[in-house]
Amino acid sequence: MVVQDVINHLHDLAPLAYAEDFDNVGLLVGDKNQNVNGILVTLDTLETVVDEAIEKDCNLIVSFHPIIFKGLKKLTGKSYVERVVIKAIKHDIAIFAIHTALDNALQGVNSIICDQLNLINKQILIPQKGTIKKLTTYVPNDGAENLRAALFNAGAGNIGNYDNCSFNTNGVGTYRGNENSNPVIGKRGQLQKEEETQVNVTFPKHLESSIIKTLFSAHSYEEVAYEVSTLENTNQHIGMGMIGELESSQSENDFLNFVKDKMNCGIIRHSELLNKTVKKVAVLGGSGSFAIGAAKAAGADIFITADLKYHDFFAAENKIVVADIGHYESEQYTKTFLVDYLSKKISNFAIILSNTITNPVKYL
Repeated sequence: MVVQDVINHLHDLAPLAYAEDFDNVGLLVGDKNQNVNGILVTLDTLETVVDEAIEKDCNLIVSFHPIIFKGLKKLTGKSYVERVVIKAIKHDIAIFAIHTALDNALQGVNSIICDQLNLINKQILIPQKGTIKKLTTYVPNDGAENLRAALFNAGAGNIGNYDNCSFNTNGVGTYRGNENSNPVIGKRGQLQKEEETQVNVTFPKHLESSIIKTLFSAHSYEEVAYEVSTLENTNQHIGMGMIGELESSQSENDFLNFVKDKMNCGIIRHSELLNKTVKKVAVLGGSGSFAIGAAKAAGADIFITADLKYHDFFAAENKIVVADIGHYESEQYTKTFLVDYLSKKISNFAIILSNTITNPVKYL
């Protein structure tokens, strides 16, 4: 097994195409074709984590946060980032980061928080835009059925009709079609109307290269006429944050104490309590101040996140309780989830949970 094989499994869970534009995800250090001896999973890649990888004979580190976030102009060892990269390269250790790709995944960071807090009826809080693509092409009439079947097999279909679909591991619905659901919808041109059929299919954007490759291999023309466009439809299975419900309502104090226990928090900073019961809960792992408005709009009683600044608490406006449980605390169970996921995908192989506590924040 090589590094790329592991990346492929992680991509099935959280395609990198759905990471935020500002992020730096993927293989950050190393050769994708390098054989893997062992995999160490961590939240952050620090020098001590690289040392742990060396000690445990792991030459691939799967990290949630990217160690390289901004561009590196020099590698002199002056910063902790440079020292990590130098040491990893010196010992032939590859580093892969998944970060906001997993934040946006249906089964990712926020689903993990919801499960930890026993929330039910989970939904994406802020669905990501521009995730659905549409392919339009023309094919000879007698080749339309074969092309359609090939595109379906590559993952294309009508996303959004979930009554007759399957889900892949990142929660994207792919409509497979039946005898009553033919995507062939029209003829092209008066002169050619008996010769060519127009085929329209939709697909999740991370499959675009695969869909285009399939189009060219399955199409009967040497030069294929096609168009790919981005749809405005909202994909309810990819995006930031999540909202769910408690099975039974709790008081604000009881729920915050429950969160403190379940999320192993040293402290919770929160806005003014409203003396209301908590039933609907919004969560967003990591820095989530940008989602306060969305949590209010969704009717959440409380919003659990991290990295709130002084003025962010005013944004609650006595309509919601916003609570900062800490960045590390909100994401701490992610590495355990990744170990479990990879262990199921790669049997009889060393998938090791890092013992290094990387939280830089300490509490008195």
